[in-house]
Amino acid sequence: MMNTTGKVYLVGAGPGSIDYLTVRALQLLSQAEVLIYDALVDPQLLELVSSNCLKLDVGKRGGQSSTPQAEIDRLLVEYCQTGQQIVRLKSGDPFIFGRAAAEIEALVTAGCPFEVIPGISSALAAATLAGIPLTDPVMSRCFAVTTAHEPELVNWEGLASIGTLVFLMGGQQLSEIVKQLVRHGRSPHTPIAIVRWAGTAKQQVWTATLETVVAQTDGLSLSPAAIVVGEVVGWREYLQPNQERGALAKRDEVRSEERERYKRAEGAKRLPTPDSPLPTPDSPLLGKTVLVTRSLGQSSQFCDRLVEMGATAIEMPALEIGAPSSWMGLDNAIAQLSDFDWLVLTSTNGVDYFFERLLAKGKDPRALAGVKIAVVGQKTAQSLQQRYLQPDFIPPDFVADSLIETFPESLAGKKVLFPRVETGGREVLVKQFTAKGADVVEVPAYESRCPQSIAPEALEALQSHKVDIITFASSKTVRNFCQLIAPYNNINLDGVCIASIGPQTSKDCRTHLGRVDIEAEEYTLDGLLQAIISYQLPVSSDRQPTTNNQ
Repeated sequence: MMNTTGKVYLVGAGPGSIDYLTVRALQLLSQAEVLIYDALVDPQLLELVSSNCLKLDVGKRGGQSSTPQAEIDRLLVEYCQTGQQIVRLKSGDPFIFGRAAAEIEALVTAGCPFEVIPGISSALAAATLAGIPLTDPVMSRCFAVTTAHEPELVNWEGLASIGTLVFLMGGQQLSEIVKQLVRHGRSPHTPIAIVRWAGTAKQQVWTATLETVVAQTDGLSLSPAAIVVGEVVGWREYLQPNQERGALAKRDEVRSEERERYKRAEGAKRLPTPDSPLPTPDSPLLGKTVLVTRSLGQSSQFCDRLVEMGATAIEMPALEIGAPSSWMGLDNAIAQLSDFDWLVLTSTNGVDYFFERLLAKGKDPRALAGVKIAVVGQKTAQSLQQRYLQPDFIPPDFVADSLIETFPESLAGKKVLFPRVETGGREVLVKQFTAKGADVVEVPAYESRCPQSIAPEALEALQSHKVDIITFASSKTVRNFCQLIAPYNNINLDGVCIASIGPQTSKDCRTHLGRVDIEAEEYTLDGLLQAIISYQLPVSSDRQPTTNNQ
């Protein structure tokens, strides 16, 4: 007799990478007829199901539109009652902040069979993958895990007395976590680690103390993250591969002396991290202060490189990236992807927002089968490759101006999808495509705006004339920088070196700032760094405050 009742498997996907998926979970994915998955699930896992499997994205992410829990419950029951095998794929472990109880209650009420498959929780994996033991016979004999999603509901007094703490969903609550722990007795010098995208190729780790972490990570995007607080964080340096304990002790001694010299660098100023090489007397940028104007949360790696070269790096976000005013255009294009011959992506933001929206509409990269992809820029290509896709065309010199000149095929009659910034984008590029006979569909995928104010540390450095170099990585950052400093008559840029990533940005520097001193030969951040190192900066600067010289 045919079984008309399906079964729901609530499966833990682990912290991220397919490497940490259980064998049982792998088996169930290969047999799934319906896959209902969370937002943080690795896209690789979606490739493990059969081509006939129905995939439904019901992920929840902070600050974004989410599928209501009642709707998820309804979908599980509805598909189970059709007699199909359902995999409800949850990041981490289903029973650790996974809302599995509500889903099981709905299944039990409807008489639907179910089974729970454990997964490795990021609460455990993030610390391990960062080289941090959650327990130690001396430093910490126990640990606690909590969510910081609703800090007002947390028992801070009880938590503060526990040796090691792990906070999930706390990226946007970092300052509140620090405030409450210090308020309830934890020392400001307590070590803390933030592990972002644990278990994936994008994993990042920041280490600091409760006293310094908020300033150190100001302006950075930390979610999704696991936050570890406790003395065990200090073990991280000793537990890195291929390190000798004696060498580490000597390195720590040297770093202690170096940090005394860098104490004046606070807030947005970037210091050497425990994992970065220390500056030496012959470091090419030693003693120089570099103001980095980029998108909020996107200057971290570039700043780290500057610090490695001996500079003090100060971040001044001059762009805020967010969703467009409407998704209608992009959603319509995604619904008709098979009609396009080419997809053109000119920035990492374009890549990120396009693919996030693709997943939000219940599709994945396989929807691009038959569509060729052209990208502008090395970073854009890398961002695409992180999604396991290879661009079909990258113009030479990494610039959009050479895209049309070197395009690999005739554009006559080709339909081109161009997801771009909502305002202030590449109108010239569209005109060039159209002139070659292409049918270009422009759709807003994201928006970039000028921040409302200057970061306090950046403002203080500009007003006190401590800045030696200002870097600009796009025309918009130039225009927004000038807009931000316009109200301050005591900001003088005489003697400040203006560094540009490429010709278009240099053009705006000359228009709005009157000059450009450095232009990268290779139009990338690495190229910009090399140009700054090669440029002969004056030994010292005795700038006096005059007037704003826009």
